[in-house]
Amino acid sequence: VSGPETLSLSSLQKWVFPQKRTAEERAASARPAESVPFRGHISGGLQPGKTIVLFGVVDPRPDRFYVALTCGRGTSREPPPDVALELCVRFGDRHVVRRACVSGSWGDAERAIPFFPFIRGQPFKLEVRCERTRFRVFVDGVQLCDFLHRLTSLGDVDTLWIKGNIAVTKLA
Repeated sequence: VSGPETLSLSSLQKWVFPQKRTAEERAASARPAESVPFRGHISGGLQPGKTIVLFGVVDPRPDRFYVALTCGRGTSREPPPDVALELCVRFGDRHVVRRACVSGSWGDAERAIPFFPFIRGQPFKLEVRCERTRFRVFVDGVQLCDFLHRLTSLGDVDTLWIKGNIAVTKLA
């Protein structure tokens, strides 16, 4: 999170969700990283000018991973009924699906991207920049897509969720 607040990996609550990685795959990845899934509080909520930065490493045999910005914590297995942005990175069809959920109802998904930036077993830097009318998503410094806000009260977006086939090495 940009500005004076930062998310600490050690202070994030674990998100209970079954993992697809085997014990051998976890042991083979000899990199210092925080396991996923987890969720963390965004101090002060989102506002234009704030940026979420995630440094991670894609698993060697990934299926998909998710990054979501939500209003509240939800339950241990499900996000709350308001999701400002959910990014689903799918390796099978090489899509980055974006969608939002307002009052429990998921809107249309957006899939168009100019390139698929994620590589199996490789590190990446994902930035989600909050602007007045949209989120801008960058991977390794290159813009991947925009997503217009579906929720109007950005200050209520106070939780970052991450799950799937990645290891998180740093949040800022």
